[in-house]
Amino acid sequence: MKPTRTTAMVLAFGACQFLATTLQAQTDTASPSQTVPHSNAGKYERVIVHGPSLMGNLEGDSPDRQVSVYLPPSYGHAPARRYAVLYLLHGFTDSDSRWFGLKGHWFVNVPEAADRAYESGVHEMIIVMPDAFTRYEGSMYSNSVTTGDWESFIARDLVAYVDKHYRTIAAAASRGLAGHSMGGYGTLRIGMKHPGVFSSLYAQSPCCLAANLEPSAELFARVAAVSSPDQFAAADFATKAMMASAAAWSPNPGNAPRYFDLPIDGGKPVPQVIAIWAANAPLAMVHQYIPGLRSYNAIAIDAGDHDTAIAQSVRSLDMILTGYKVSHVAEIYAGDHVNRIGERLQTKVLPFFSAHLKSR
Repeated sequence: MKPTRTTAMVLAFGACQFLATTLQAQTDTASPSQTVPHSNAGKYERVIVHGPSLMGNLEGDSPDRQVSVYLPPSYGHAPARRYAVLYLLHGFTDSDSRWFGLKGHWFVNVPEAADRAYESGVHEMIIVMPDAFTRYEGSMYSNSVTTGDWESFIARDLVAYVDKHYRTIAAAASRGLAGHSMGGYGTLRIGMKHPGVFSSLYAQSPCCLAANLEPSAELFARVAAVSSPDQFAAADFATKAMMASAAAWSPNPGNAPRYFDLPIDGGKPVPQVIAIWAANAPLAMVHQYIPGLRSYNAIAIDAGDHDTAIAQSVRSLDMILTGYKVSHVAEIYAGDHVNRIGERLQTKVLPFFSAHLKSR
């Protein structure tokens, strides 16, 4: 399936690679109240985690976030046992409820993938995913007065909650961080900026790695025209992506009611905003965080070969890390942005953390 011109524009601006067009059109097949099927071997819980790091965000999003937790099969009958924890981050426009099967069929189902992985010998672990769906349908897992400090919410607030409420091995050696698309971006960003919290990283199809210095006046004219929640809801995918990116990367508390700046204003480039966006691109950031990346036990990045722009940015990151002699693995596999994520969660991601997280 060839990318549309809109998708190509989104990719060119480094904002995010998103769900395939067919998945965008997919409707929910279950009511919001549906829970993960009882046939799962482990136990699913959805809890609310208060995030002090998110308080006062100018978007007005709640700092109390829904969080999906999948406890392994042995958790309920081995009360003395403690577990490693895998923190998962979903992509733009996505949510934990979709990944954990609360809204019907999706391209990935975490409990099903985990159960199959455990059956094949993968070490049991607790799996945690917060809901990062915001006013603009995604947080970019960044630090912004407009969206809130999502970096600290993941690395501090969420980790502290899970360690307090579950039988975890409360040490970096037993914590992993992984994510898909925007979540892959968040994995690399948080991993770079918060070494010592997690010991292993896995970025699946990470978006937003490359900076772009030539924004599209046509695209940002559409962004500028959005002035109400109804208009945002009706906006095309690329427009939504640019608004979420602006809220995360170029916040401006003096620019009400949006509280962000755009890299194109009145049809003209705004160099200082373009520079701010570029500074949030991991291919530019990574050079500043090499010592922290060297502290990780294991790092993995991947992308499907048909996920063209993201695959190229993964190759670029691979070259940079190799040049700095940062131990990592990178893979370009046969697939697109979403069609093999569930399979690879089971056969690649969970075995990766089983091998690298301290589980006893």
